[in-house]
Amino acid sequence: MIIEHLKLFVRVAATNNISQAGKELNLSPAVASAHINKLEDSLGVRLIHRTTRKVSLTEEGQDFLPHAEEVIASFEAAKASVGAGSITPRGTLRVNAPASFGRMHLMPALKGFVKQYPDLTVDLRLSDSILDLVEGGFDIAIRDASLNDSSLVARKLAVDKRIICASPEYLAEFGEPKTPEELNEHSCVNLIGIDTWVFNSTNGQISIKPTGNIRADNGEAVRDACANGIGITMSSTWCVHQHIEQGKLVQILKDYPLISNTAIWAVYPSSRLLAPKVRAFIDYFADKFGDQPNWE
Repeated sequence: MIIEHLKLFVRVAATNNISQAGKELNLSPAVASAHINKLEDSLGVRLIHRTTRKVSLTEEGQDFLPHAEEVIASFEAAKASVGAGSITPRGTLRVNAPASFGRMHLMPALKGFVKQYPDLTVDLRLSDSILDLVEGGFDIAIRDASLNDSSLVARKLAVDKRIICASPEYLAEFGEPKTPEELNEHSCVNLIGIDTWVFNSTNGQISIKPTGNIRADNGEAVRDACANGIGITMSSTWCVHQHIEQGKLVQILKDYPLISNTAIWAVYPSSRLLAPKVRAFIDYFADKFGDQPNWE
């Protein structure tokens, strides 16, 4: 049993894919499979179930995983203690992100990221559907939501402040609501999946189910419909800040802040040992966005 076999096993456990794990460690699929076989032979047990679609850990593999991670962590700590060289992030990093946030903020920031890590290739999939990380073979996903999947580890990259806004033309024609309850008298543009807007007030929470003729599953589409005077909407500041600065949208109901537990998260499959490329991505964008992000 050698440390490289353990590293490969841990990455197979994280990706559920022997070929992908081998590629991260610069191993061909055949060599990666041979290494796993050698590890299993040395232990005398089967660690991995293999199918034509994916692999998964056996019960013995699940029991062995934390011990393998501990051995690797101890080995890396030992190397660091004597000044051994650090692992350079390399290979292909597969990322899933929401379409609007990815286009508006990830893509522009990737220029600096790949300049800092020239041995990395980023494969970015933009989709407003929440894709399964393991099934899709993703290393990491960006989520703009509350998190409910306990099988994933998450790190907060930025706050996600949401506001209510409308176009000046809409307000001139239909008037500006002064309380959340008055939204019931207005046409609203809804983002599919968010059916209730919850406000904070001096008298407690106020829940409103906005109604209107337009719903969409994309934040930019909802924002643009609002800017075109179709109705009032709720949107994240990262999506509407330019429109507000340009006067195309106006924030309303400032005295009634929205209640939300959402944030911009980086999530990845549970594992105490992160691939260097995943850690590099998380650290870079956590620093890029920060607690008080400037969305310009």
